[in-house]
Amino acid sequence: MALIVQKFGGTSVGTVERISQVAEKIKGFKAQGHDLVIVVSAMSGETNRLIDLARQMQATPDPRELDMVLSTGEQVTIGLLAMALKSRGVPAVSYTGSQVRILTDRAFNKARIQHIDDANIRADLDAGKVVIVAGFQGVDEQGNITTLGRGGSDTTGVALAAALKADECQIYTDVDGVYTTDPRVVESARRLDKITFEEMLEMASLGSKVLQIRSVEFAGKYNVPLRVLHSFKEGPGTLITLEDGASMEQPVISGIAFNRDEAKLTIRGVPDIPGVAFRILGPVSAANIEVDMIVQNVAQDNTTDFTFTVHRNDMRKALDILGQVAGDIGAREVAGDDKIAKVSIVGVGMRSHAGVASKMFEALSRDGINIQMISTSEIKISVVIDEKYLELAVRSLHSAFELDAVNQPEDHI
Repeated sequence: MALIVQKFGGTSVGTVERISQVAEKIKGFKAQGHDLVIVVSAMSGETNRLIDLARQMQATPDPRELDMVLSTGEQVTIGLLAMALKSRGVPAVSYTGSQVRILTDRAFNKARIQHIDDANIRADLDAGKVVIVAGFQGVDEQGNITTLGRGGSDTTGVALAAALKADECQIYTDVDGVYTTDPRVVESARRLDKITFEEMLEMASLGSKVLQIRSVEFAGKYNVPLRVLHSFKEGPGTLITLEDGASMEQPVISGIAFNRDEAKLTIRGVPDIPGVAFRILGPVSAANIEVDMIVQNVAQDNTTDFTFTVHRNDMRKALDILGQVAGDIGAREVAGDDKIAKVSIVGVGMRSHAGVASKMFEALSRDGINIQMISTSEIKISVVIDEKYLELAVRSLHSAFELDAVNQPEDHI
């Protein structure tokens, strides 16, 4: 008999009918003898509705009061799901984050979990009950309700699995696993049976929307086996776990991630002197703008062109800052480009294979795709290209690294 934590997202519990379907699925698992802790999100669209209501009261809602409002979304879902299970003869009990005592810091709207009191949950499991916990929320030391930020229900699920030492944390969503790339871009993309925490973390940070980054970090830190499954389709899904010895036989590349939400900024004619990078990026960072890739080129006249990328929504704000910086440091000009995209190849197999970068660059050059920026790590290579070539680049790389379903059987890794 296994202890399993299952998390169901907003689309999975988006209607009364879907909540009933989830209840049937849980009933089936319970009949197999498993101990079950269920984490649920608010019904699809509910969080946005609550945010809109809050903004009608305050243009910029008070963070504490906003968390008070937002936490009600999950409270509705846990109550309805508990009722659905009880109507099917399955003993169940629902808890808000504060009732469990999921203790967080006091960073309203983006709190981090510090401790979970699992006493009540274990007592209910011992009594044969299915325990249903509201995702996305907790409570601070002063008793204030806090929320964990967008996608926080994934983190709740993983944190509970870690605290309870669950055999597995299953994330149910509207896809049946993690794919080599987005199937909407490459029809021959295939579902991965297994992927490492490292790879999934890179995929999530580089644009894959399957799992929230913080949940993957948490799972890796506490070695919680994660499985991504489809809410209403049967299948094995994708297991996210530690790298093992068999990984040496994995394909060099496990997946291709991409991000359209990038913008590139360049400040030209910068004096090539110590400290200039900080004078450029310091004000950008102070404005709470996250910088991604950075490239610096030195010219013969002892000046440099300094280029970096930010989220597309931050480009205008960053340009205004750079305009002031350019005047302060004596730079020649500032330019911005929001018609770019980032494409990345990811795989732990890169550690033991040479020539991966050259193979990537060769594939892109065959299709006439110019590389504007390059960033690497031990298990990933990212390039910035013109946005209009994004899908062509993904298809080209998917084929070059033989990730297509026709090239490799699904159970290869």
